[in-house]
Amino acid sequence: MKIVIGGDHAGYELKQKILAYLEEQGHEVNHVGSYTPEMVDFPDIAKKVCKALVDGEAERGIMVCGSGVGAAIACNKYPGIRASVVHDIYTAHQCVEHDNVQVMAIGGQIVGDVVARELIDVFLNAKFSDSEEFQKRVAKLEEMDAR
Repeated sequence: MKIVIGGDHAGYELKQKILAYLEEQGHEVNHVGSYTPEMVDFPDIAKKVCKALVDGEAERGIMVCGSGVGAAIACNKYPGIRASVVHDIYTAHQCVEHDNVQVMAIGGQIVGDVVARELIDVFLNAKFSDSEEFQKRVAKLEEMDAR
């Protein structure tokens, strides 16, 4: 799968481990920063992740910041993107199955690398439901993007 990954300084350490894991698993990874543990503002990185998704350069995105919350907020500001904080297995698949989420936001200060790998596997293997109720709801979300 084509994946775009980014994060800020608070998520740097976990992001580096995730990046190596994704490459080991054979995914095509577009790493958009940060490239050092120096301070960087997560909205700048989130914009790069979202642009890659909207432009069709990646199928899914992963953002890593301190809690995952700021990254999810920033990504959700980008039209056409749905992001969710993911710290548990259920949310990792449900956010894709029900809400067609493209970006998983993880807290580097919340989740360790072993749990992160499990969450990523579940997130990447999840498929958006073809159920009418979820299709209808996501269509309404897309209408909200057009405002």
